[in-house]
Amino acid sequence: MKHIEIPASYKSALSLRDTQRAIKLTKDTVQVLLGAALNLDRVTAPVLVEANSGINDDLTGVERKVVFSLKETNSDVEVVQSLAKWKRMALAKYGYEVGEGIYTDMNAIRRDDDMDNLHSVFVDQWDWEKVISADQRTDAYLEDVVRRIVASIVSTKQIVNKAYPALRTTLCENVTFITSEELRALYPDMSGHEREEAIVKKYRTVFIKQIGAPLSDGKPHDNRAPDYDDWSLNGDLFFWDEVLQRPIEISSMGIRVNAASLAAQLKASGKEERMQYPYHQAVANGTLPLSIGGGIGQSRLCLLILEKAHVGEVQVSVWDEATKEACEKAGVSLL
Repeated sequence: MKHIEIPASYKSALSLRDTQRAIKLTKDTVQVLLGAALNLDRVTAPVLVEANSGINDDLTGVERKVVFSLKETNSDVEVVQSLAKWKRMALAKYGYEVGEGIYTDMNAIRRDDDMDNLHSVFVDQWDWEKVISADQRTDAYLEDVVRRIVASIVSTKQIVNKAYPALRTTLCENVTFITSEELRALYPDMSGHEREEAIVKKYRTVFIKQIGAPLSDGKPHDNRAPDYDDWSLNGDLFFWDEVLQRPIEISSMGIRVNAASLAAQLKASGKEERMQYPYHQAVANGTLPLSIGGGIGQSRLCLLILEKAHVGEVQVSVWDEATKEACEKAGVSLL
């Protein structure tokens, strides 16, 4: 378990009932604004996928999936970890064209996640995906999409603050873009997470680009699966959290792999055997559309916007005894 730290002066600005109401307002608002900003339809998505189908997200490649067998099919299924691959297949199945896209409520179990202020084994996020053209596979297009997402989040915070005047913090709409290599050069003696804290503390809203490939020191800024994001056209979005006095990663996103980048990244990561799966074959032969997509953490965004100190204040989950004791001692009410 990671360390849980509740600021000594922390007290929730909202009661439990107002918290529940404000969670709904936050989620309702950001969905409408995000859908309008990116031209996305809401769709229904799976909680379970067939094991060994290649559809489930492997995240960094080491996390254990939740797997169980079904009585009727006598086969194994997995609880999703995210929907990075499924969404792109859905775009093709539903006939979406360039400039159109989808979003969905994604509920996942990540059994190996540590429990701390920001992490739970239950993950809820808006997973979204949009069809793009070949000439939109650019850094400029990625940055434009990031700015649209940030504007939607900042506007949501303003709306929620107006509804609940006890909330006082604001979010910075001006996004600072920096590559992971540029960030390493700025802070060469720091770890990846320490670099994130330094840059986000300085600029408040930051998008760190190009995550997955080794940097000039031989280490990646952070690990990424090789078969959904193009490592040269992806990144993580951070906001500075005034309550916790630390950066919060709200979204991981990127332009997805095409045939060339998929082959290169599978080779670089030693995962070339994945080319046997239907998803990977569809990317290689061009039957899946080019796309951009990502996930936006619902509970994390609620924590940030509602000025909470622990994700358990905006999400019902299962917690270890140390977490429950630390929160009770600090006067933090877990839902």
